[in-house]
Amino acid sequence: MSPAWDEARAQDILRRHSGRKGALLPILHDIQAEFGCVPAPAIPVIAHTLNLTRAEVHGVVSFYHDFREKPAGRHVLKLCRAEACQSMNGEAFAQQVLERFDLDWGGTTPDGRLTIEPIYCLGLCASSPSAMLDGQPMARLDQDSLDEIAREVG
Repeated sequence: MSPAWDEARAQDILRRHSGRKGALLPILHDIQAEFGCVPAPAIPVIAHTLNLTRAEVHGVVSFYHDFREKPAGRHVLKLCRAEACQSMNGEAFAQQVLERFDLDWGGTTPDGRLTIEPIYCLGLCASSPSAMLDGQPMARLDQDSLDEIAREVG
């Protein structure tokens, strides 16, 4: 479970990056590492500290797929959506996964055990379709792989 928002802990992160050029991305990464996401209350604090608008900070958070506005599940499954994986039945596999867990892209199961996210190329094109479960690459995915993923995430 991710810790609740704590502005004092966020300020510690901001202080660590004080005076650093291009600090926004490192700050966002550290905030997400600390809180499991970049929570809404962090946006104005970061914006004020870096003399940016809230819209600028929010724009960066929403642009990059790795930043979340809500904590992810205990397990994160990233399914490749790039062309090589699509050409090897990746889209059909992705639909099977989404249906199996009754989720949409970016969704988390009600019990918080799994979040499914798109990713655009894992560099495993020769082993398509591919995915990454909790940071571990998976290749040549098929129905057996889906069953394995379901067992892994419990």
